[in-house]
Formats: sequence, structure tokens, C-alpha cells
Amino acid sequence: MKIAVLNFSGNVGKSTIARHLLLPRIEGAELIAVESLNADESQGQALRGRQFGELQEYLQTVDNVVVDIGASNVEDLLGLMHRYRGSHEDFDCFVVPTVPALKQQQDTIATLVELADLGVTPSRLKLVFNMLEDDLDVEHSFKYMLAFLGQQPIASADPACCLSKNEIYGRVKESGADLSALVRDETDYKAMIVKARSTADKLALAQRLATRRLASGVVPELDACFAALALNQRPA
Repeated sequence: MKIAVLNFSGNVGKSTIARHLLLPRIEGAELIAVESLNADESQGQALRGRQFGELQEYLQTVDNVVVDIGASNVEDLLGLMHRYRGSHEDFDCFVVPTVPALKQQQDTIATLVELADLGVTPSRLKLVFNMLEDDLDVEHSFKYMLAFLGQQPIASADPACCLSKNEIYGRVKESGADLSALVRDETDYKAMIVKARSTADKLALAQRLATRRLASGVVPELDACFAALALNQRPA
């Protein structure tokens, strides 16, 4: 399974989707970050957007990969896909995260249109409705996006492919911690807090406990979103 995660817009959670939704649920997958600005090489291989030829060749040598394409590289990368005709077929699907803000929805539509123009079929073009507010549903938060797709069904848009806003992603951003591993952590933090001597130690342990509790809540949501993506179904 070879998946590209992209959007013309920044701040839609592409790296969260790549690292926490897709990577842990695709056996043996590796992460490639394509980003010319603020590249974080600690989280996987980092390639520049202009190295598309090299990326294309590398994709032929691996079975499972998630490619996180930074917003600053999407336009160049899609332009190169036009030059390397048929290169979009190297990816089994394109996952496009979007968020409720109107500007990001507009940029998402532009991304979908560009991919469709390349020849990516709707079954290979999948939306993830990200950063949903707890008290609002997909239909309300993404009315603009869904109205467009109602008229031009160029992508797969399942409302079950959604993720709520959650501070857990900010908490683990620096450490790169695996959320499922946090859930499996059986450390008795409450007992350790009682025994801790300093307030600073107690606070540090309390933060770990809170992070585990957040992870316990978000992992089932990630599992459900991944299942709704139906990546195991061979795209047309």
C-alpha cells in the first residue's frame, strides 16, 4: 500500500494523519516526509519536493509507504506528476485531510480538482474530515465541501472518515510517541504521584497520566476512521 497525504493548504493535520492514522495501521510501512520548509528528519526520511524523480524511483522498491507531502511542495510535486505522465499510478490512493475553516475547504477542493485532472479516480481520492468540534457533525461543519462533491463527485467522502480536535497530538508532537503504546502502558501513575516528593515530579507524572487517558480516548476514533477509509479495497 502506497499512500500520499497532501493538501494545497497548511494547518489541516497532514502529518497527524500520516503519522498517527495511517503509519501505525499499515504493516511494515515507512514514512517519507517531502517538505522543503521546516523538514523534520527525525520523523522519517526527508526529501525535497524537486527530487520527485528520485522519489518516483524509490517507490518502485518498497511495498508499503506513507508519503507526507508538505504544503510548500504540493504545487511543484503535482506539476512534476504532469511531466512524469502516469506517475500518479505509483500511489494506491491519495488521502486529503480537510478542516472546517472555509479557506481550507476551498484549498481542499482545489487539491481534489488538480488530482482529478491528473487522472486520479474518485475511489483513489479519499477525504479525511479533520479537527471536528465535539458538538458538530461532518454534514454541518463541511457543508461547502459536501455541496461541491454533490455536484462534482470527484473524491470519496465518507462522513465516518472523521477525527475530532484533540490536544493529544500536540502533547506527543515532540516525542513522536506511538499512541497505541501509550494506551498499553500499565504504569500506576496515581501510586507514583502519591510517592513523589516534589511538586514538579507530581506534575510530570500527572501529565503522563493525562496523556495516556487522552490516547485511550483517541485510538478507537483513529481505528474507526482508518476502517472507514477502506484502504484494503483495491481502488478502481
